Amino acid sequence: MENLNQYEEKMSKSLDTLYNDFSTIRAGRANPHLLDKITVDYYGSPSSLQQVANITVPEARMIQIQPWESSLIKEIEKSIMCSDLGITPNNDGKVIRLVFPELTEERRKELVKDIKKKAEGTKVAIRNIRRDANDAVKKQVKASEISEDESKQFEDKIQKLTDKYISEVDKAVENKSKEIMTV
Repeated sequence: MENLNQYEEKMSKSLDTLYNDFSTIRAGRANPHLLDKITVDYYGSPSSLQQVANITVPEARMIQIQPWESSLIKEIEKSIMCSDLGITPNNDGKVIRLVFPELTEERRKELVKDIKKKAEGTKVAIRNIRRDANDAVKKQVKASEISEDESKQFEDKIQKLTDKYISEVDKAVENKSKEIMTV
């Protein structure tokens, strides 16, 4: 069981996925990452919004989208309307503006609940990786590749890794919750 790195890498990827999910949750502030999942039909092929437009945040609660080609404005508007952003785009013929309303207390609490649910999913994934690592150790003991003492050491290391990543998830939840609940 000389290679715990593969399990740590999997745990790290689970945490990265959580961070990416958190970056798409809007906290009353305009964040260009909210548009990461939106694609636009660009001459017949789906392209990400970042590939067809310049995205800026001129104010705390506004995102400005300036398409490279003005003919794309209608297509971009349609994509935003079909997304789960819940914001109606405004355009002046050259630029699309997304104005984010202040979040209500109720909506903030819903978002925090959603954050906790995603975090719990990540914790389950990390625990599953721990289980896989422990199973690998047990197989090696059965095959007499490592001793009982070595297996205990590996299981301790695996548990420490798991604890480390679980605490990272807890920190991420705490930080994102604080960000959302701050008015």
